[in-house]
This record gives sequence, C-alpha cells and structure tokens, in this order.
Amino acid sequence: MASLLTDGLNFVSKLTPLRALNAAQVVGSYALSKVTGQARHWGLPLALSFEPTTSCNLRCPECPSGLRSFTRPTGMLPDALFKRTIDELHQRLWYLIFYFQGEPYLHPNFLDLVQYAADKGIYTATSTNAHYLNDHNARRTVESGLDRLIISLDGTTQEVYQQYRVGGKLDKVLEGTRNVVKWRKELKSSTPRIVFQFLVVRPNEHQIEEAKTLAKEMGVDDVWFKTAQIYDYQNGSPLIPTIDYYSRYENNGGTWNIKNKLLNHCWKMWHSCVVTWDGLVVPCCFDKDAEYRQGDLKTETFRQLWHGPQYRGFRASLLKGRDQIDMCRNCTQGTKVWG
Repeated sequence: MASLLTDGLNFVSKLTPLRALNAAQVVGSYALSKVTGQARHWGLPLALSFEPTTSCNLRCPECPSGLRSFTRPTGMLPDALFKRTIDELHQRLWYLIFYFQGEPYLHPNFLDLVQYAADKGIYTATSTNAHYLNDHNARRTVESGLDRLIISLDGTTQEVYQQYRVGGKLDKVLEGTRNVVKWRKELKSSTPRIVFQFLVVRPNEHQIEEAKTLAKEMGVDDVWFKTAQIYDYQNGSPLIPTIDYYSRYENNGGTWNIKNKLLNHCWKMWHSCVVTWDGLVVPCCFDKDAEYRQGDLKTETFRQLWHGPQYRGFRASLLKGRDQIDMCRNCTQGTKVWG
C-alpha cells in the first residue's frame, strides 16, 4: 500500500501547468465527441507508447513477436527519431511506455532513451520478460530514472511458466527481479516501482495465490493479473481460463464471444497512441501489425498527423461503428485485474 501511495505521488509530481491544460483539453474534446457523435480533438496525447524493438528472445503462443508472424519488418528504434519526438511532445506528455511488441532490453541504448525521457520529467514505464536484467542492467535501470518496471511472471514453477513463456527460464526472471530490488535498495531509490504481471491462462490459473506470495517474499511491490487476448477465440482455446473472473470470453453453447459490449467510443483514441520502432503511429496496442497506421514520423511531425485528416477520419469512424473496425472487435478495455 505504501508503494502504491509513493508511486501515485510520484506520478502526480510530474504534472505541470501545461500538462494539466493539455489534459483538460483532451478530456473536454473526448466528452464533447461522445455527446455529439462528432469527432473533435484538442491538445496532444497524455500518454504515448514507444516500441524499442520487435525482436524477442521468447516464443509466446499469442504474441506476434513470439510467433514471428509480423508482416512489418523487425528492427530497433533509432535514437534520433525517439529524441526528436520527445523534444516535440515533452511539455505536454505525462506518461511514456517503453513497450509495444518485442523485448525492450534487446535495444542496445534502451536505458539511455529512458533516461532522456525521465530527465524531461515524464513518468516512464516498461514491460520486460526480465531475462536481461543482469547486475549491470539492473543498476542502470534504477539509475535511468525509470518509474515503473513491469515484469512478466506467468508461472511460479518452470513447468508452468514455460507453457506460455516458451523458451523462457523462470530462474532468470527471479534473478533479474532480485537484482533490481537489490540495486533499488543500495542506491536508496524509490523507483522503479516493481510489478509482477501474471497473464492468467488455463495452465497457470492454479498459481495465482502462489504468485502473490512470491512477490511478497521477493520485495516486489505489486502483482497484476492480466486477462489474456486470444486471437482465434470463437471456437475456444486451451488458454482460456476456467475461472470466469479472469477470462475475456464467455461460452454461448459451443461458440465463444467477448463479454463486454462494443460501445462506439474509445478513450484511447483521444489520449494516447503507439509509435512503432520505425516511426509509424498506430491508434493503440491492439494494432500489433500496424494495419491502421495514421502517419509516419519519418516524414511528418507528430502534431501534423495527430490532428491530420486521416486521424480525424479514424476517430469519426469509431464513433459511428466500433464493430466495423476489425481490431476493435477483439478489444476489452480494462485488461488488468489488480492483485
């Protein structure tokens, strides 16, 4: 509870008058768009996800990086593209996620990029499979100013862990976690807040309580239980949990469907977006293969595309019929269940 309060205060401390004004503009334009059914947008994103790389060392079965199933190329985020975008947005940008697809720590300058954003007062977070959190990287992680470190756990024994994290070693995950906990203590730092993220699937659902115990024993600050996105869910899947609370899907007489209703609006389209490693801007994290690209930061500024005709048209189409957009049909807002 203390770490949650500390993290909350840290997040609020990043709020400046210009970021507060931007937040009011974004919230106001979203509310007006919902009421009128006409897409309006003021301000710039409150949050942004940057993809350091599409490369990954694991082969998780419901992940395009793991399956090597992208049609888009694999590569590393150029430092210059990242810094140019941050320089353009940092006065209004509040929250920056260094993750989309791939393993961030495979990027050779990843922690330098984190520090660049942190030095501009932006709240920074990343998600990792923790296989590269050796002693050196763990210390650099703390020194970089990273505010939140999400570590994928997905099992408390190797036998269970490897059923989803194919090719992974649980011992490496736990060793990396211990390294960060150690350096955070030695450097007397309150950051990063360390979170175990447990993707609940049928093979690991019996280890939920064990994950909570393990986190407490290791000095991890929190555990998040995340529901799994299944691509071909209509006929069921051996990954869909039997515990209904942790499933995005429900069985209707042999065919499966998403539990939630597809409402014709989406907060993400107003307050955030994702930038791929090669500078493509896509609406959200569900567009893993960048099919709905709204612009290219290699050829235009962020402001140009954020308020450009293509983005305006996409927001308008979402207000008219979210079920007409393919990636939105497998979307469930609120994918975490707090531990």
